[in-house]
Amino acid sequence: MSRLGIVTYGHSTLRKVCRKVTQFDDKLKDLIADMVETMRVSDGIGLAAPQVNHCIQLLVVDRHLIDEMFDYEAFVNPRIMENSAEVETMEEGCLSIPGINEDVTRPEKIKVLYQDESGHDHEIEAEGMLAVVLQHEIDHLNGIMFVDHLSPLRKRLLAVKLSQIEKMGMV
Repeated sequence: MSRLGIVTYGHSTLRKVCRKVTQFDDKLKDLIADMVETMRVSDGIGLAAPQVNHCIQLLVVDRHLIDEMFDYEAFVNPRIMENSAEVETMEEGCLSIPGINEDVTRPEKIKVLYQDESGHDHEIEAEGMLAVVLQHEIDHLNGIMFVDHLSPLRKRLLAVKLSQIEKMGMV
C-alpha cells in the first residue's frame, strides 16, 4: 500500500464525470487499498477516485468511523436510486478543499446500488452520516463538489479562500 497525492480544488479531474469501472482485477484492489490508506492518513471519512486523480467511478468510506462494527467499504459504480423527501443539514468538509467546512443540506435517507471490488452487485439503504458521506463522494464522481451546493452569497464569501486553495496545486 502507498499513500496517494490528493488533488485540490481547481484540478480538472475534480470537475469531470467519471467513467464506469469495467475491470475488477488486482489493479483495482490495489487502488482501493491505496485509497483507504490515503483516506485514513489524511483523517478523512470518505475518498473518491477523482480526488487522487483517477477518473473512475470508485469511492471508499471508512465505515468504522460511523459504526464500529464495520471497517472500510469500497463502492464501485455507485448510483443513488432513491432519496427521501426529508432533508438534513450537516457540516461538510473535503480533503480536496482543505480548511473549509460548510453546512450542506441533503436528503436524509438514500438507497444506493453499487458493486464491490470483485464486481458483485449490492444495495444499501443509508441514513444520517453514512448517507451524507455517500452523497458527497458520489457527487465527486459526477464532477460536483460540496461548495456547489452553497448559496451564491456563501460562495462569494469563500471566493478568496477557494482561489488560494486552487493555487496550492497538490497537497
